[in-house]
Amino acid sequence: MPAPPSRPGSGTPARTASGALLLAGHGASRGNALGRARVRLPHALEVAEQRIPPARIDAELARLHVAVDAARAEMHDLRQRLHGALNQEVGEFLDLHALLLDDPELLFGLDELIRSGPYSAGYALRVQRDRLAKVFDGMDDAYLKSRMDDLDHVIGRIHAFLQKRPPDVKGMAGEILVCDNIAPSELAQLQAHGVVGIVTAGGSALSHSAILARSLHLPLIVNVPNVLQKVADGDVLIIDGSDGTVTINPQAPDLRGYRVRLREHAREQRELGRLRTKPTRTRDNVDIALLANAESSEDVTQAHALGAHGLGLYRTEFLFLQRNELPDEQEQFETYRDAALGMSGRPVTIRTLDLGADKADRTGLTLSNEENPALGLRGVRLSLARPKVADTQLRAILRASAYGRLRILIPMVSTREEILAVRRRLHKQAALLRAEGYEVAEHIPFGAMIEVPAAAIALESFIDLVDFLSIGTNDLVQYLLAADRNNEAVGELYSPLHPAVVRLLAHILRTGQAYDIPVAVCGEIAGDPLMTRLLLALGLTEFSLHPGTLLEVRRAIRDSDLSVLQAMAPKLLQARDRRGIERWIEKAGIDR
Repeated sequence: MPAPPSRPGSGTPARTASGALLLAGHGASRGNALGRARVRLPHALEVAEQRIPPARIDAELARLHVAVDAARAEMHDLRQRLHGALNQEVGEFLDLHALLLDDPELLFGLDELIRSGPYSAGYALRVQRDRLAKVFDGMDDAYLKSRMDDLDHVIGRIHAFLQKRPPDVKGMAGEILVCDNIAPSELAQLQAHGVVGIVTAGGSALSHSAILARSLHLPLIVNVPNVLQKVADGDVLIIDGSDGTVTINPQAPDLRGYRVRLREHAREQRELGRLRTKPTRTRDNVDIALLANAESSEDVTQAHALGAHGLGLYRTEFLFLQRNELPDEQEQFETYRDAALGMSGRPVTIRTLDLGADKADRTGLTLSNEENPALGLRGVRLSLARPKVADTQLRAILRASAYGRLRILIPMVSTREEILAVRRRLHKQAALLRAEGYEVAEHIPFGAMIEVPAAAIALESFIDLVDFLSIGTNDLVQYLLAADRNNEAVGELYSPLHPAVVRLLAHILRTGQAYDIPVAVCGEIAGDPLMTRLLLALGLTEFSLHPGTLLEVRRAIRDSDLSVLQAMAPKLLQARDRRGIERWIEKAGIDR
């Protein structure tokens, strides 16, 4: 049995037992891959200053506009080919990039530079990029600063088409992309062209890109120091998305170890497949509800096939994000009705519109100039500010309630008044629909998402108004810790294993139990089998997660003894730091 590999440190580079160079980062999406390295250096427009004769100005403007149109058409084509879970995650970023391509400041500035220089289109693109970068760098808000990555991605596409070479994603079958960072909008395209894994020098394991990579089952390792200096084009790599290691030019023992891991993974998948029809029950015979998160008919089909107890979160944003006009009542009704029918009598939780923050919108519904959109007009706030839009959606949900067990979930709640306002609108629309001759369910459970710390702390002030609660941990964690999960500079701070997060979750669950109100968790941690026993110990009995992780969490629940975990809960709540919580998880039987 070969000795285990040494881990990279601050001294000499680490090597495997066979002598191959070993780098380590953070595993963001599990899985193993073997492939050739395709190295993409950080985006930089290395374009020398180039002036053009006045006679060429019109031709250069035309060349720029052709490149912009080509970049726009490329994104539109990819947008049209998105299906299922990709609709929201990738679509949001493609929509944002399309908006940037139409931004008057970007386009007008480019035209003016070509005319006044007069400069070549390529050099004008570089100058305008540098100008905008200074504006972004001068911003105090970390979220807005992070949008520079999106601008660079858009400018990179334009520049590639100016050079008459569209972004190179073809011919990458069997390759592992090594780059500075990766945009969510690229992932589906890269996988479609055969990329088997991705390694980045930056990035966060909790970013949108990481979440999407997990949905695609595409191995992703982030934050690998010096990877762009250590890996060359054509090197053979083995990457392990579980432990975050990258083996460069593996030797025979490394390849044997890789094949062993593949066999273990195949055996694990066969074992998981047998859990499709098994009950979600702990060792001490306590039934736990496993609900699915969904946003498309494909997700509903998968959730049904895997034996989900219902849909704990049906996202409605994708209906609005794929178009330039608002969906009408009939279209929304048919979508919600089909979700209800697809789950064959199991509960379906429709979350009302949650546009805003980083969800780009072409309909003009959201504000385009908010200084801090994550704390702005989003979720229920946007619905109440656009009452006609809210009423249309509520009518569609109410009409669909005649076809199954629908529940209504309100996002971004922070006050009692918001819940009361939505309930009044709901009752009014139900009465109007019945008067118009529509069948509407007698009682539709009404719930609130707990993702704002104020709502969690003051839960008792409005819990009498709801039938159920759902904890959105993605936003709750970043708001509680004041750490943007998409900002790698504070990536280490954003963690659900912070003692404050664990204690707040315990508070919400205890309050729900005291008032006999069911509480689910629908954020990313619900789908992480490494977090399952922690959540069970805190008293969670309803998980809502992506269908792709449902079987893994079911297995973790079936391997757990609830009475033992709950007896260990006091020590969990006494933990003083992240390491203390990690030690608790290890003791509870989960190998982190």
